[in-house]
Amino acid sequence: MPKTAETYKQTRWSLDDLFLGVDSPELQRTFESLGAKAADFEKHRDALSADISKDAFLEIVRQLEEITRLMYRLHVYAGLLFSEDTQNQEAQTLVARVQQFGAELQNRTLFFELWWKALDDTSAERLMDASGDYRYWLEEMRHFKPYTLTEPEEKIINLKNVTGFEALSTLYSSFTNRYVFKIEVNGEVKELTRGELMVFARHHDPDLRAKAYQELYRVYGEDGSILGQMYQTLVRDWHTENVNLRHFSSPLAVRNLMNDIPDEVVDTLLDVCEKNAHLFQRFFQLKARWLKTDRLRRYDIYAPVVQAEKTYSFGEAAHIVLDSFEGFEPKVSELARRVFTDGHLDSEVRKGKRSGAFCWAAVPELTPWVLLNYQGRPEDVATMAHELGHAIHSMLAADHSVFTFHSSLPLAETASTFGEMILVERLLAEEEDEAVRRDLLFRQVDESYGTIMRQAFFALFERKAHDMVKGGASVDELSEAYIQNLNHQFKDAVEVSDEFKWEWVSIPHIYHTPFYVYAYAFGQLLVLSLYQQYKEEGESFKPRYLKILESGGSEAPIQVLSEAGIEIRPPKFWQGGFNVIGDMISQLEGIPKV
Repeated sequence: MPKTAETYKQTRWSLDDLFLGVDSPELQRTFESLGAKAADFEKHRDALSADISKDAFLEIVRQLEEITRLMYRLHVYAGLLFSEDTQNQEAQTLVARVQQFGAELQNRTLFFELWWKALDDTSAERLMDASGDYRYWLEEMRHFKPYTLTEPEEKIINLKNVTGFEALSTLYSSFTNRYVFKIEVNGEVKELTRGELMVFARHHDPDLRAKAYQELYRVYGEDGSILGQMYQTLVRDWHTENVNLRHFSSPLAVRNLMNDIPDEVVDTLLDVCEKNAHLFQRFFQLKARWLKTDRLRRYDIYAPVVQAEKTYSFGEAAHIVLDSFEGFEPKVSELARRVFTDGHLDSEVRKGKRSGAFCWAAVPELTPWVLLNYQGRPEDVATMAHELGHAIHSMLAADHSVFTFHSSLPLAETASTFGEMILVERLLAEEEDEAVRRDLLFRQVDESYGTIMRQAFFALFERKAHDMVKGGASVDELSEAYIQNLNHQFKDAVEVSDEFKWEWVSIPHIYHTPFYVYAYAFGQLLVLSLYQQYKEEGESFKPRYLKILESGGSEAPIQVLSEAGIEIRPPKFWQGGFNVIGDMISQLEGIPKV
């Protein structure tokens, strides 16, 4: 069938490439197989020594990789089943079972990791030299040597996390994804999911924008004290384990080491972001003039500057995204197409389904799964490009091992954000309606704000909140700190109303993955630099860019970027991204108002 003749429809994904169902014999056999493989692996305990042969060492690593591969399949299946319906009790039960089983399995294989971290440098180097694609995984493991506890202590922590951090994180998802939001539109009261409600955050009617945010934080605010207590408990757990027991220098340093990004680089990134808040304040003042108001309200951040409510059917969006990828590199488009043809895309809007969007790669040999809540807006098309970019990244790195095909979080946003920029360029090139073009240009800066500044200030809030919780701060005090964070971010450019004090309890990332959010700012600023190089170099840029993606997690992020000619330590690198944004704002300031 010619590509142009393909029809794409909104559907629920198929998980059959993992397991045929919760009661499938294959699922039960996988649990049993993992138990047997773990028993075989445990027999290697006495064989581990400084003088172990390279062949014997690699055989042990390969056995651990197979155990990890099967465990990933279980973990991803349970997580995807839960995401498609967070109220599904079978899915909830399976998630709990997999988490418990995984912790026990990890404890049975833990002796290898502890031996490897404790091995002397000379012996470790001898074995790493012979380890091929496993090398960086082995090297990265040893980075955690100073923060590793005894085997009994590590086992206790693994078991504790199942009924502690992980359980509370899952409870937060179940709790918040059951919310129903009500808003009156044209005299009719609608009951909506969060994703459906936030369509109105970009509506041309300022009253509807305000109602949407007020309803969002009314609902979250009603449970604010409970959600806040969940957050306090998660923060205390993070601090107790990582700072008190493992002796990391700070809560943020934990994530930095997981990302293999030096603390000083992250500090520089956040510092440069904070210093450039004035750029977006300038943009919001410009937007206020376009909206014919003296000052934006926080409700108006994503308001369209013109009433150009263009929508795209799901089929149109799929063709536009895939064709824009094709124009950049046919191989990239073919990989994205696999997500559709393999039935690994869930794009429907349903009650109980996890809000937002994500891409989840299970194992290298399987096409990643993508979750969308597609509603036809231009930003939904951009989200499709973003999440398919993640999938492309994983598939390009599929030649690596289970341990090394996932990229680190900061680089994980490279392909996704680059894909969005390719899409927007395509839309701008083809759009003849000047109002729609103007809206697209404003949206580019809107999205840069949402991806860079908003996320950086989330990270700044997290850093402060962790200190405050340690000092015994109440939920109300955390809410006040969040309002101060917003006021510092916006200054006089944006009016922040009181209900936004509950915005922080509505941010899933700070519950599930502390300090994840700076990866968005990292990725967007990096991509602005890469995209500038692409525009300047054309075809010669593509092999270098694809090499970054093909590296997956097989090298340190700084090494991957250095090989591509990018140095991220100096502040001027990050400032370069803001200079590109400044040029975009200047371009908008030069557009005459109609």
